[in-house]
Amino acid sequence: MTTVLTLPVLLPMLGAAVTVVGSRSAALQRVVGIVVLTAVAVLAAVLLVAADERGPVVAELGGWAAPVGIALVADRLSALLLLVSTLVTLAVLVYAIDQRIADYGRGTASTTFHPMYLMLCAGVSLAYLTGDLFTLFVAFELMLTASYVLITRRTGASRIPAGMTYVTVSLLSSLLFLTAIALVYAATGTVNLADLAERIGTLPGGVQSVLGLMLLVVFGIKAAIVPLHFWLPDSYPNAPGPVAALFAGLLTKVSFYALLRTETLLFSRDKPWTLLLVLAVATMLVGALGALVQNDLNRLLSFLLVSHIGFMLFGLAVFDAAALSGAALYAAHHITVLATLFLVSGLITRRTGTVSLDEMGGLARSSPGLAVLFAIPAMTLAGIPPTAGFVAKLALLQAGAAAGLGPQVVAGVVILASLLTLYALVRVWVRVFWGKPRPPRPDEDPTDEVLVGTARTSMPMYAATAGLVAVSLAIAVFAGPLTVLTGRAGVDLIDRTPYVDAVLGAQEGR
Repeated sequence: MTTVLTLPVLLPMLGAAVTVVGSRSAALQRVVGIVVLTAVAVLAAVLLVAADERGPVVAELGGWAAPVGIALVADRLSALLLLVSTLVTLAVLVYAIDQRIADYGRGTASTTFHPMYLMLCAGVSLAYLTGDLFTLFVAFELMLTASYVLITRRTGASRIPAGMTYVTVSLLSSLLFLTAIALVYAATGTVNLADLAERIGTLPGGVQSVLGLMLLVVFGIKAAIVPLHFWLPDSYPNAPGPVAALFAGLLTKVSFYALLRTETLLFSRDKPWTLLLVLAVATMLVGALGALVQNDLNRLLSFLLVSHIGFMLFGLAVFDAAALSGAALYAAHHITVLATLFLVSGLITRRTGTVSLDEMGGLARSSPGLAVLFAIPAMTLAGIPPTAGFVAKLALLQAGAAAGLGPQVVAGVVILASLLTLYALVRVWVRVFWGKPRPPRPDEDPTDEVLVGTARTSMPMYAATAGLVAVSLAIAVFAGPLTVLTGRAGVDLIDRTPYVDAVLGAQEGR
C-alpha cells in the first residue's frame, strides 16, 4: 500500500516526461494523459478505501523515517479530495483535447500543454499527500510553475496584464510561504506536520499566533479569501476555458485543504475562531455581491467561486468535528461544480462567440442539452434540494447552529449568500437561455483552432461536461455514506491522534 501511495505523484511526472519525448505525436500525448489520470483516479479510490478501513496510510520516502525523512500520508480527507480532483482533471483533459486547446502551436513544433498539465496534476497529488511543510511548498511550486505556462499560452495583449497579476501574486505568496516555513523551523527544529503537532503547543502563545497568522495569510492569498482575493476575478476569466475550469476546480481548494490541514493539526482550539468567522462573512458577501454586477459570464463565476470559499472557511472557523465534516464535504462538492460551470461557460462561448450576458439569448431552444448542463450545477451551487450543495450547506448550518451565537449569525449569512448566488445564476439563466435568440458573433481570429461563434460543438466536449455533472449528482445520491465518511474525517482532524500516531508511532513505540 505504501507503494500505491507514491504512484499518484510519480505517474503524472513520468507521463509528463513521456509527453515531452513524444511531443511530435499528438495522439501519443493524448493517450498518455488520459491513461495516467485514469490510473491515478483508481489509485485514489484504493487509498480512500484503505484509509477509511485501516486509518492513515504512510509511506516513508527513501527509507528515512519521519520526522527526518519525507512522509506521504493518505487519510480519509486527503484521499477523498484526491479522488474528486483527479476525476475533474480527467474530464477537463478530455474537454481540452476535443476543443484542441491542447494543440495550440501544433504543426512541426512541440506542444507544452500535456507536460504542464500532468505536472500540475502531480503537484495537486503531492499537496494532498505530503506530510511536511517544505514538501507542501514544493507541491505548490509544481502547481504554480505549470499554471504559469497554462495561463499564459496563446496570450494576447488583453490577457497579458491579468497573467502578470496572477504570476506576481503567486510569487509573492510563495515567498511568504517560504518565510513562514523558515520561521517554523527556527522555532521548532522540524517541518514534519505530525512532529509539529506535538512541538507547536510548547511554544509561547504569541509565537503560535504569529505562525498561525502567517500560514493563514499565505493560504488566504492562494485560496482567494477576502480581502486577499483581488487577483482571482481578473486572472481566471482571461485564461482559456479548460484552464479556467481546472484552476477554479482545483487550485483554490488545494489551498483551502492546506489551510485546513495546518490549522487543525498544528493549532489546537477549543472554541470558534472569531477572526476566521469574520473573514468567512466578508468572503461570502463580497463574492456574491460582486457576482451580481457582472456582465461577463466568466467574471461572474469567478466572484461566485470567491463567495463559496467563505462557506468552507465557516466550517473551519467553527472548529468542531461536525463543522469540519461539513467543510470537507463542501470542498468535494465545490471542486466538481465550479469546474463544471466553467466548462459550460466554454460551451456557451463556443456557441455565441461572446462572454457578455447582454449579447446572449435563446439558447434553450437552439441547445436544450446545454441548458440542462448549466441548470444542474447551477442548482447545486445555489444549494437547491436535494443536490450535493444542499447536503453540504445543511451540514454546515447544523454545525453552526449548535456552536453558539457567533456561528449562528454566520449561518444566517450562509443562507443570505446562497440566495444571492441563486439570484445571480437565475440572471444568467434568463439572459443566456431565454429571450430573443441573437446571431453568434463571428470569430475574431478565423485561424484560431478553437472555434467560437459556431454551432459546431463536438460530442466529447459535451460528454466531459456531462461526466462532471454525473459526479456532482453521485455526490448527492451517495450523500449518506459520504457524510459518514467526512464525519469520521472531521473527528480525526479534531483528535489529531490517528494522523500523528500513523506518522510517528512506529519509531516511538506507540
